[in-house]
Amino acid sequence: MANDPPSSTLLHRMQEKETGILLLIYDVLWTALLAVALPLAAIRGRRRLLRRLGLKLPRSPRNRENLWIHALSVGEVLSAVPLVKSLHRLYPERDIVFTVSTEQGMEVARREVGKHVTDLLVMPLDFWWGMRRIVRYIQPAIFILVETDIWPGLMNHLKKKNIKSVLVNCRISPSTYRHYMKFRPLVRLMYRPIDLCLLQSELDMNRLASVGVENGRLEVSGNIKFDREWVPMDEDERDGWLGDLAIEPQDPLWVAGSTHEGEEEIVLKVFQRLRQQFPRLRLIIAPRRIERSEGVRDMSIRKGFKTVSREELLRERTAYDVLILDTLGELERVYGVASVSFVGGSLVPRGGQNLLEPASFGCPVLFGPHTDDFVLMAQLLIETGGGRLVKDSEELYKEVKDLLSHPEKLEHMGRAARKFVERNKGALDRVVAAITPLIPPRRHLHDFPST
Repeated sequence: MANDPPSSTLLHRMQEKETGILLLIYDVLWTALLAVALPLAAIRGRRRLLRRLGLKLPRSPRNRENLWIHALSVGEVLSAVPLVKSLHRLYPERDIVFTVSTEQGMEVARREVGKHVTDLLVMPLDFWWGMRRIVRYIQPAIFILVETDIWPGLMNHLKKKNIKSVLVNCRISPSTYRHYMKFRPLVRLMYRPIDLCLLQSELDMNRLASVGVENGRLEVSGNIKFDREWVPMDEDERDGWLGDLAIEPQDPLWVAGSTHEGEEEIVLKVFQRLRQQFPRLRLIIAPRRIERSEGVRDMSIRKGFKTVSREELLRERTAYDVLILDTLGELERVYGVASVSFVGGSLVPRGGQNLLEPASFGCPVLFGPHTDDFVLMAQLLIETGGGRLVKDSEELYKEVKDLLSHPEKLEHMGRAARKFVERNKGALDRVVAAITPLIPPRRHLHDFPST
């Protein structure tokens, strides 16, 4: 700092003062909210709220210099899986602490990374007391944030503690970019404590740079979702799933996954038309939010289809036209027995959902025009021939009908989808290479200052 030119030093001091004032306001607002929430949590015995307030952390702090990885919810947890496994192999002597914000995310984290991490914790809300408590407990050498969920209080507290922070697999959707452009000074302030932002594409990097985030902290690494360990489905597993789902091997199956409100209506209408040409066709719908499953089931029944939920099928095997997948964690493998897939969040403006799950099994992928969160992935999937964009219900009907009518097209498109996944791997190596220099070497116990 002593060698900095006067103008640079002055700018730095102004930035620190600006940050300090805004953080003080931020902390005051959170403290006011805490004053209301804490008595409610105590009165109602809301265990999850107590965890979000940082009141359920273990008393004794962990060993020092741990690796801390945070993922907001289900999608971010799944993105983090290959990174967790890689860091677990590279740093077997270090504990990995994994934090999640949502209940569904925690359930997936237990299944996917539970055996590779030392602790699974609920991330507290971003008020000063909760963040200080969790940082004191985790004792991190580095903080790795996957995709999203940037908390200004936490990031600035880590900066003050000289703990490096990295944003991994970051994407800036068009809607996020529009909001960022409206509040550029606040966005720059939000990103200022982050030491390194690893982005999925050049487009994402350019968007952050145009907001004012310094280029020196931006790097394109690709999408680590491609590097997830996709377990192929052999014939025994396929036969097992067909039996569990009460589907005959010769029956064509259409899986509509991660659907949002407004899409199930479209899918069911298309299915109604398709059944006239393909009477043995079955449909599985997996709503993005499981709590919507009962409403989707009722909608299907009203349209005259014999409909069951997955939970009902688990209790009693029965024939059906439409199956509502109301269980968590099964959709990925169900894609493996599908003839054709539709990935939701794309016919309605929700940004789309992950296209890789069906593609990895060599299943043709159909999706709508609203893939803002997966723009590059959708483009590449179309270019390689593994996916098709459908603008509305009519195009969805025509594409599914075309593929079911021409098995050779179905097979060719499935092979292209699988190749698309294989060709885009490699982001994980780039991410790990970028993170490794930021992880400080382990120190001996006597090197730590006394507390």
